[in-house]
Amino acid sequence: MPILSTRIFDNNLLTPYRQLGDADADAVVEQLAADGGRARLAEFMRFLGTPDLLSIAEQPTFVQSFFALHNRLPAFADLAKMDKGMAFFWKYNEQIALILGCYSLPYCYAAADGAQVLWLSQRIKNDTFKRLEETGEFVYGIMQERDWRNGRNGVRILKIRLMHAVIRYFTKHAEQWNPDWGVPINQEDMAGTNLAFSYIVIRGLRKLGITTDEVDEAHFLHFWSVVGALLGVQEPLLPLNLREAFHLDRAIFLRQFKASEAGIGLTKALTKVLQQQAPQPAMQNFPLAQMRFLLGKEVADLLAIPQVPLEEGIIKFTAQVPIFQKLFRQPRASSPVFEKYGR
Repeated sequence: MPILSTRIFDNNLLTPYRQLGDADADAVVEQLAADGGRARLAEFMRFLGTPDLLSIAEQPTFVQSFFALHNRLPAFADLAKMDKGMAFFWKYNEQIALILGCYSLPYCYAAADGAQVLWLSQRIKNDTFKRLEETGEFVYGIMQERDWRNGRNGVRILKIRLMHAVIRYFTKHAEQWNPDWGVPINQEDMAGTNLAFSYIVIRGLRKLGITTDEVDEAHFLHFWSVVGALLGVQEPLLPLNLREAFHLDRAIFLRQFKASEAGIGLTKALTKVLQQQAPQPAMQNFPLAQMRFLLGKEVADLLAIPQVPLEEGIIKFTAQVPIFQKLFRQPRASSPVFEKYGR
């Protein structure tokens, strides 16, 4: 393949993005707060947190206007590439479920300043299983081809975007928030999370010894760049190719990854839930071993993940064992994308 081009992701680019949230989504939340205060925002969060509730007919006009404006694909989106990106997901969905739990999520927690939002909100700390199950339902939900054609996936994603804005609003007004961490759920942190669900998944498959086609990997990355745009990530922080994803990930790693109480606490809550998914007590160390193997020693040590004596070959074998089905559960609906491409 030809050498891929890349933009530069340096401090001059990334530092200002720590002070930027999502102006359009934040404006909706500010208006809701002005109209009804915290009670109105709490009611709105119940709507946002109900995955199957996709009708916005009962929402205020300005909320409906937000959905009307943003429920459309970005100009760079290629539906054919997105379909192939979804096919890539369905082909490896059991392994990807494991990677999300044992690599992508703790990888996010290692970004110390960004992890503060999750730690202070206590959403993951207090009800870890439910929060992580919601993540799984979101990921599997947006992997349905038909729901990109009928607009339902746009609504799903925009609800998460607005949920981020509500959390940003409450966190900014919390006494514990340190402005040195940047704006809560800022552009750099959102870009890092997008990479965790795209590029880091690809890297996880490679680490597990699964051979994938680089063209298919690029389609999967493209799919998540489209999702990232709908979530409010600005285009300069969405990688155009795998080389850009590598450089952006490396830049965020060098800027943000360090040990923190938040990162360690979130990881402990996560590992506890993952261990509970083991089918028998003898397998409870497998999630810890998987985490250390996938994250690597440096990041695993930042998160205080304990070492366990398991051989690398055994760790790779467990990638074929679907022990996380309860956590990242797959909707019952069949995927026409998988039927078409996943052979």
